[in-house]
Amino acid sequence: QVQLVESGGGLVQAGGSLRLSCAASGRTFSSYCMGWFRQAPGKEREFVATMTWSGYSTVYGDSVKGRFTISRDKAKNTGYLQMDSLKPEDTAVYHCAAGTRCGTLPERYDYWGQGTQVTVSS
Repeated sequence: QVQLVESGGGLVQAGGSLRLSCAASGRTFSSYCMGWFRQAPGKEREFVATMTWSGYSTVYGDSVKGRFTISRDKAKNTGYLQMDSLKPEDTAVYHCAAGTRCGTLPERYDYWGQGTQVTVSS
């Protein structure tokens, strides 16, 4: 069974940084895309970033472009989301996802983690 487990969330001041991790188990993800999405209270799930597992292609949401960086460590079967210059509007539960159909829509992903809370104070 595929499992994705996020970690690294927490409370940070505006302008600070956090790095989220997404540990994958159950299979290797050499042919999968990995994505990050976030959901704030009362809002729809929002696309943050995605990358092919090979790392050759990355896409970012407009609201995080230039501030967030998606990456992965193949040997550890782990993905990362480096978040810099954080803003209060980045506050949300962040979920990682994996799937064979890449893209910016949640329905293109087959596996989801439970999420990790990120709170940015002003």
